[in-house]
Formats: sequence, structure tokens, C-alpha cells
Amino acid sequence: MEIDQLLYRLATALGIGLLIGLERGWKTRAAAPGTRAAGFRTFAQCGLLGGLAAALAQAMGSAVAAGLVLGLSFAAYAAVFAVFERDAARAAGGYSATTIIAGLLTFLLGAYAVIGDARASAAAAVVAAGILASRAQIHSWVAGMTWPELRSVLVLLAMSFIVLPILPASNVGPSGGVNLREVWLIAIVLAAVSFLGYGAVKYFGARSGVLLSALAGALVSSTAVALTSAHRAAAHEGEPLLLAAGVAMASAVSFLRVIAIVAVIKPELLALIAPVLAAPTLLATLYAVHAVYWRGAVSSETPRPSQFANPFAFWPVFGFAVFLGAVIVLGRVIGDAFGAQGALFGAAGLGLADVDAVTIALSRLVPVPLEGFAASLGILAAVASNMLSKLAMAIFIGRGRFAVELSVVTVGCWIAGMAALWGVIALAPP
Repeated sequence: MEIDQLLYRLATALGIGLLIGLERGWKTRAAAPGTRAAGFRTFAQCGLLGGLAAALAQAMGSAVAAGLVLGLSFAAYAAVFAVFERDAARAAGGYSATTIIAGLLTFLLGAYAVIGDARASAAAAVVAAGILASRAQIHSWVAGMTWPELRSVLVLLAMSFIVLPILPASNVGPSGGVNLREVWLIAIVLAAVSFLGYGAVKYFGARSGVLLSALAGALVSSTAVALTSAHRAAAHEGEPLLLAAGVAMASAVSFLRVIAIVAVIKPELLALIAPVLAAPTLLATLYAVHAVYWRGAVSSETPRPSQFANPFAFWPVFGFAVFLGAVIVLGRVIGDAFGAQGALFGAAGLGLADVDAVTIALSRLVPVPLEGFAASLGILAAVASNMLSKLAMAIFIGRGRFAVELSVVTVGCWIAGMAALWGVIALAPP
């Protein structure tokens, strides 16, 4: 290793120790001198010590010798550090392994900064310092967590870190099939949006919580927001008018997201797509604002957040993932059956599940094999069919006033979009 590269990595190791040491030192800032085993300076040296041990191991002639040097260095360091921390805890009358673990982690991150990826080591140090600094908030959050909330967190983590990595990344099935990993990722997003909405309502109240979760969820999947809201409405876990306003805001964000994707990939399509989607975006936004602030969406009948039964249920999420896969395969089969002329039908079919994928795919097919006008109509058809799928969720799952309100929004957006499309074509025929 070159000397400048070694110095850079040792500096990273020192910075890791300084970062964790700053947090540990701040925690014990009121302690009298000589009453704490490790503070700001000690942790800084621990990080540098780990870096130097790794550099020494790297300089050895064989992998066996390097492993022995680094392993024995860590064992000796861990023993000394643990003894001092044990004596300090006894003197203070406390019992905690946090500082010992932080000390061991500092050494290892300092070592990895030299022999591994310095950026990953520094990022891990930032995360570790953040966790250490959030002790009170984490304890308060865990103390107030219910069993359904904990169960939902565990299911979401299992979906993300156990199931997702083992799913194949290649397409499976006829006509190009479906990417199981992408579909499962959408299911994870759905579960996360549902959990986000639950937490937002619990901590920010019904009005702010529903709207905040809808806006945040729509950045990833407005369909997930619609399905979650429909289940909430069916379970009477929120006022239908407020939930419909959240779906309207999510739809408006999804329209803007389509415009942004087109602007990045194929800007020439904006001449048709931007004005056609701008009209329903404005209408959906006005509806949401009017519903929340002028029609009094939050009433005395709105249930307390503590009455929510469950942040999300696994089987509805799994069922929706299966449905998405089936719709994607069906859309591709239709597109293949009709060839290039069937792009409109295929886009409409795929749009029931995912508008972004259709937008990206059709934008990349311009100018060959699709013309810009045909691709634009396909994207708009996907947007319209996605609104239809949201309406179907409202009618068959949410029912009642929620379905009525979302029907008004959906029909209004369709009319506004069609009027804008007619105007654009009349002013500038393709």
C-alpha cells in the first residue's frame, strides 16, 4: 500500500475513534476526572490502534501471520478494555455493556478502515454513533411499543433481509415473465407504507398523520397508499373523507412522478404528457385541500390511533404481491399478442399494478419501435388504468363513503385529463 493511501486510511481510523469518542465523552461529561475508563481521547486512540494493528498485520509476509497479529492484538485490546470498564462500572454502581461494545466496535472499524473499505467503515461509525446518541429515544420508543407493532417490525425486517435476497433477480414466466424480486420489493413498499401511515397517525394525529404518510408513501407507490387507505376505511380506523384526501394527494404526487421520469428519460414526450397530467394533478390537490381544511375531514368520530388494530397484515400484502405478478404477466402477454400496435393495451394492463415501470419502458422505446405519440398515449393509458385499480380497491375493499369520495376524485381526474388531451391534440395535432 502506498504511503499516502495508508495515511488516508489511518486518518479515517482516527476519525472513527473521534466520532464515537465524542458521543461517549458527551454522555459522561459531568463525571469527575479519573472516574471514567474511556472518553473522547481514549476512543480516538482506540480507533487509531485498530488501524495500526491492521496496518502491521498487512505488512506481514503471509496470511497466517497477518491473521495472528490482528487476532492477538484485538484479543489483548478487548481484555484490557473490558477490565477497565468493569472496574469503572463497579465504582459507579452501574451495569451496562454499551461502552465495552462501543470500544470493541471502534477498534474493529479502525482496523477495517485500513484493510477493507474505508467508506463503509466510516459509514458504519456514523450509524453506531447515531445509535449510541439515541439511547433515550430508542428506550422510550421500545417502552411504548405494542406487540402488534413489534410483530409488524419483525415481519417487515424478515421480508426485507431474509426473503428478498434469496429471490431470483431474473424474469420468470411466459412473455418475458415477471421479476419476482421487483414484485416482492413492491410488497415490502406496501407493508412499509402501511406501517408508516400507522406510525404517522399515532405520533402526529389523524389529519397530519394521514396526509404525511400519503405524501411519503406516494414517492414510492401511490397504489400502496390506496390499498392501505382502503383497508383502514374498511376497518373504521380513520374518517373516510380524510383517507380519500390522502389517496388524492398520493395520486397527485404519482402524476408529478410520471412527469419527472419522462423529463429525465425522454423530454420530447412532455409536450403531450405534461399538460394532460397537470390538469388531474391540480384537481386532486384541490380536492385534498378542500376535504381537509374546508369540509372538516377530521370529526369526533375519528378513532384514536391507539384503537388501530395492526400496523399491517402480512397475508393481504402477500396477496397483493401475487396479484401484481399476475397483472404484469397478463399485460406482457397482451402486448406480445398484438405486437407494437398492442402497446396501448399492454400499457393499460401493466398500469393496473405499476405506472413507473410502464413509463420507463415506453420512454425507452421512442423513436424505434414506437413513435412519440403512441408512447405518450401508452403512458397516459397506464396512468388512467392505475387510477381504475385504486378505484376498484376503494369499491371492493374500502366501500361506503370512502368509495364514493374516491369515485368523485377518479372521475374528475379522468374528465380533466381527457379535456386536456383533447385541447392539446386540437391545438397541435400529432
